[in-house]
Amino acid sequence: MVQKAKILLVDDRPENLLALEAILSALDQTLVRASSGEEALKALLTDDFAVILLDVQMPGMDGFETAAHIKRRERTRDIPIIFLTAINHGPHHTFRGYAAGAVDYISKPFDPWVLRAKVSVFVELYMKNCQLREQAALLRLQLEGGGKGTVGAGKEPAGLLAELSARLAAVEEQAEALSKQLDDDSADAAAVATAAHLERKLTGLRRALDALEPGTGTGAPSVPTQN
Repeated sequence: MVQKAKILLVDDRPENLLALEAILSALDQTLVRASSGEEALKALLTDDFAVILLDVQMPGMDGFETAAHIKRRERTRDIPIIFLTAINHGPHHTFRGYAAGAVDYISKPFDPWVLRAKVSVFVELYMKNCQLREQAALLRLQLEGGGKGTVGAGKEPAGLLAELSARLAAVEEQAEALSKQLDDDSADAAAVATAAHLERKLTGLRRALDALEPGTGTGAPSVPTQN
């Protein structure tokens, strides 16, 4: 069973959180509520999230401050943040949102279909990255001779490499399809950049696998670190 991605919803108004849950429930992912910036930072200490929907106007720690804390933490700095605001203060206010690290800035009331589509892109990218990390972990185990108890245990090295290669090929195919979809839809630059980053990681992992093929004479390659 594929593990669901977690989406963090941050808003001090319960009715807004309820509306976001209604909009995003069709994605069939795990929706986590936070009613303040402090509560959001606490949730981010223990859980991994595909994307954060962050209200700008909140008492105490507002959305900009919360985003600044998120981007300062190594564990959370790469999580996409979509700012939601009920007040449009003009270009300067929007620029402040992007400067704080947001990948998008949406004014309320927003189109539910557009918001759901934007969130779904980042969820899909997150899932592809999770698959890529899994393939890299399997490859590391093979390189370190620790294949016992893992998928493919008991197989000859050539058989395990073939299985890893097939798994990687499936992720590569899905990533390519996602990249084409982003191009066709004229998606956000941040989403396109994230997809390109994923493809570069896949290319590095494919090269590492190819170097393990018998007869290459390259020895054991280093496996790219997944971020």
